[in-house]
Amino acid sequence: VKPSVVSVITYNSADEVALTGSGFFIRPGQVLTNLHVVEGASRVEIRTFEGKGKTYAVTGLSDVDEDGDLAVLSVEMPSERARVAETTLALPEEGERIFVIGNPLRLEGSVADGIVSAVREVPSLGRIVQITAPISHGNSGSPVFNMRGQVVGIVTIRVMNGQNINLALGSQRFASLRGAARPIGFDELADRAKGAQKMPGAASDWYYRSGLNSLWLGNYDSALGYFETAVNKNPSRAEGWIQVGFCKVKQGKNQDAIRAFERALRLKPSSYEAINKLGDAYYHAGNYYKALEYYKQAVTLRPDMAEGFYNLGLAYLELGDHAAAAQQSRALKTLDAELHKKLAGEIER
Repeated sequence: VKPSVVSVITYNSADEVALTGSGFFIRPGQVLTNLHVVEGASRVEIRTFEGKGKTYAVTGLSDVDEDGDLAVLSVEMPSERARVAETTLALPEEGERIFVIGNPLRLEGSVADGIVSAVREVPSLGRIVQITAPISHGNSGSPVFNMRGQVVGIVTIRVMNGQNINLALGSQRFASLRGAARPIGFDELADRAKGAQKMPGAASDWYYRSGLNSLWLGNYDSALGYFETAVNKNPSRAEGWIQVGFCKVKQGKNQDAIRAFERALRLKPSSYEAINKLGDAYYHAGNYYKALEYYKQAVTLRPDMAEGFYNLGLAYLELGDHAAAAQQSRALKTLDAELHKKLAGEIER
C-alpha cells in the first residue's frame, strides 16, 4: 500500500520549504491531505514513496472541507503513475490493529502501527478514531490503514495540555469529496481565508471551530462553552444548536438538549441530523415513543441513514417489540454490516 502514500511539501513566498505533511491518492491525479498543511502556501509539491520517489507539482485544490480540515490536491502527473488507495467506509472497532504510513519528521514512508483506543462521534463531522500509533507533525494527512490494507481514516493531530492526541477522521467524511471543474489556486485560498475573517459571523465561526476541536478530544464541557458562545453570537446557525444539544445529551441534561434541537429544527426543518439527535434526546430521557417518532422521520428523510435504523431498533427493543427491531436489523444488512451485527447482538440478548 505504500505507493499510494505521498509526502506533501509546501513553499512560502520566498520559495523556501515551509511545511511538510502527508497525503494519499484517492483518485488518479488527486491527493487527499489536511487543509492546514497547505493553507498559506505559495506553492505545493508531492513526492511519491515508490522506488526512489518522484516529485510532481500541485496545480491547486480540487475540493476543500474546512470543518473536516481536508483538502483534495490536484496533481500534474500521468494518471497511470498514481496508485490509488483502497478506502472502506467500515470503521475499525476499539482494540483493532491499524497502521499509519507517512512523513513524520521528514522520514518519508515511515510505518507506525498501533490499535484503535476509541471511536467517537462528532455531529456534522462524522466519526473520530483515536489511535495509539506513534505519530508526529509531518504525519498530518497520513492514511490510517486496517490490517487488510484499506484506508479507514486520515490522521489529524490535536493538542491537549501540551500533549499530542493521535486522531483520525473516519473515511465516511472524505468519501464524498469530489474534484471541482476548476481547481482553486493557493492565492485564491489565502484570499478566501482573509475574506472570511472580515465576515460578520467570523467570531461565531471561531467559537464553533473551537467547539469542534474540543469534541475531537472528547471534552464535552469545554465544547459546550464554545458552542453556546457561538450561538449567542449567531443564533441563526442551526449547526451550532445541534452541537449544543449533542453536548447537553452527553451531560445528561436531556430536556435542555430537546430545546436546543427544537431550536435547530425551527431554523432548518429538513435537517435529518437534528431530527435524529432529537430522537436521541428523547431516548435518553426515557421517552421511547417520542424517540420512535423522530427516528422514523429521520429515516424517511434519509432512507440510507444506517444510524437512524439502528436507533429505531434500539427504541423498539426498549418497548419490547422484538419483531419491529428485527425488521430494522434486516434493513441495516445492506446499509451497514457493522451496525447490522451490533443490533442483531442486542436483539439476541
